[in-house]
Amino acid sequence: MDDMTIPDHASAAASASLAAALSTPQPPSAMVEVWDGRIRAFHWVLVVLFIAAYLSAEDSERLHLLAGYSIAGLLVLRVVWGFSGSQHALFRDFVRSPREVLNYLKLAREHRAPRYLGHNPAGGAMTIALLVMITSICLTGHLMTTDAWWGSEAMEDFHELLVNCTLGLIGLHLLGNLLSSRMHHENLTMSMITGFKRRQ
Repeated sequence: MDDMTIPDHASAAASASLAAALSTPQPPSAMVEVWDGRIRAFHWVLVVLFIAAYLSAEDSERLHLLAGYSIAGLLVLRVVWGFSGSQHALFRDFVRSPREVLNYLKLAREHRAPRYLGHNPAGGAMTIALLVMITSICLTGHLMTTDAWWGSEAMEDFHELLVNCTLGLIGLHLLGNLLSSRMHHENLTMSMITGFKRRQ
């Protein structure tokens, strides 16, 4: 059987089509990376350590202290990354005035809140609140190991109060995550796992 040959004009047409396809601007990806790897690692390691510290409070002082000091180290890294990290990790990207936060909450209640790629004003306020509360927990926990506050029931009670208040904030955080996910038809929890959200 004779070898099959491709006509020159067909080859030229195929080459022209390929060149056109390569030169045609492609539409932007529907997804964009919002949360970098450090932010995602911070978030989920903090979740694990907070649970470990909470569950070990009564049964294992060694584990409780290890988890607590590890959390303190994480917080230091998060503050550093809040000034030098990627766009949506920066504090200036999500720290808003109380007026903006209240206005956002009003719009959210009316199901008219705009969508944000990074933290919305309420989410940003919650992030700061949790960072402050968890830092306070670490500080009071450390103070209880010092000579000045060793065995202090007042400090222990204050430490436990901070933990309980933080649990309440975590509950609100989860609720806000769910409501915002439903409002804007996206899975915010999954975005903190993959790092990606839809562009629009």
